[in-house]
Amino acid sequence: MLIVYASKTGNVQRFVKRLALPSLRLQTGEEQVSEACVLLTYTTGFGQVPPEVERFAARNWPFLRGVAASGNRNWGQNFARAADLLAERYALPVLLKFELAGTESDRKGFMEVVAQLEGGRGALFRAQ
Repeated sequence: MLIVYASKTGNVQRFVKRLALPSLRLQTGEEQVSEACVLLTYTTGFGQVPPEVERFAARNWPFLRGVAASGNRNWGQNFARAADLLAERYALPVLLKFELAGTESDRKGFMEVVAQLEGGRGALFRAQ
């Protein structure tokens, strides 16, 4: 499955590189896809969705199958909140919330849920 991602500080990019899946890095949010994808993003400000991610999601929501976000647990309830906002707005499952560039356990869990999505089983989970 295609992984579409936005990375500001490089944390999300490092996570995506460890997945070894086809990926598309968002630059402006004007990018378009024509296949099912999972959206990975960083969280900006006080728990907000980055503007380029907002633009991309609004243009491509029919192809989105799930969302994941990176954040910093120091932000408390706003930790990786971008995933929650996108999930609510586009009726998507939150596949994973991970801190900074994620752990090996985060990577494995994410790969498992992506495999389930690809297999049509649609098993979903919310990682806190």
